[in-house]
Amino acid sequence: MKFLSILLTFLLLEGPPQWGLDFDKAKAEAVQNHKYIVINFSGSDWCGPCIKLKRDVLDTPEFLTFADKNLALVRADFPRLKKNQLDKKQTAQNEALAEKYNQEGKFPLTVLVGADGKVLKEWDGYPAGITTESFVQEIQSIINARK
Repeated sequence: MKFLSILLTFLLLEGPPQWGLDFDKAKAEAVQNHKYIVINFSGSDWCGPCIKLKRDVLDTPEFLTFADKNLALVRADFPRLKKNQLDKKQTAQNEALAEKYNQEGKFPLTVLVGADGKVLKEWDGYPAGITTESFVQEIQSIINARK
């Protein structure tokens, strides 16, 4: 039984990266590990293209494996249903991020920023023809160009 709990803990620690909710933590990780930051503005319970982008690209094992080595991930969610409302602190953090990176209130909006917080690329909506592979290649080409 003890072995099983140790194994489970190890597997959980070694799993794919998860989308975080705190930009400051992501920024610290990006600085420390020489990564870039992807911010995904989403309406998780009302925005069809947001749900599709998350399912088809952003939460795929292929993207998360790439992100593990190259990216810190931040999801700024703006749910509308009462049962999905975020706590006040998280709502304030998401609104502050939107004020800086999504002033027009676009959904979905995915933003690639450097560890310094400077915007490198934006993807507005669910880009036509996007695949996990094409998205990863586009980010990789931006990273390569900055080396």
